[in-house]
Amino acid sequence: MNITIREGLKDDLPAVLKLIKELADYENSLDQVTITLYDLEQDGFGSHPWFWFLVAEKDSVIIGISFYWIRYSTWKGKFLFLEDFVIKEKYRRYGVGSKLFEETIKICKKLNLNGMTWQVLDWNIPAIDFYRKFDAEISKDWLNGKLTKKQIENINKIL
Repeated sequence: MNITIREGLKDDLPAVLKLIKELADYENSLDQVTITLYDLEQDGFGSHPWFWFLVAEKDSVIIGISFYWIRYSTWKGKFLFLEDFVIKEKYRRYGVGSKLFEETIKICKKLNLNGMTWQVLDWNIPAIDFYRKFDAEISKDWLNGKLTKKQIENINKIL
């Protein structure tokens, strides 16, 4: 399969949003996606980009994304945080994910970061197995915490 991996462009964002929604649907959380194309354009291609991404293409059609940003650990320094990594279902098991993941690792090396981190759902065995092929550690120790914008606004009413 002839696959091209390249840096993402603003014009790619409609296809990226579709893949984000495809992943959310796979994770039974499509109703949680509130990001818009406008948000992605402003946040990724405004005066201060908050994220970057790579795309995997076959015949000029985007079939996968590696969507990342840089996070800072007070213990370890700079890390690439892989926010979303998705390959269209019909192109899985053809090595597309490996090529895309390897290119993401190359970015980590190029930026001289201290590593890569990501999250994976505990029931997503195919993804866990994929990451383990790269000798990745999958932690069961850490729990995720978050406050939504609405929760923060409600806290501000109290403060």
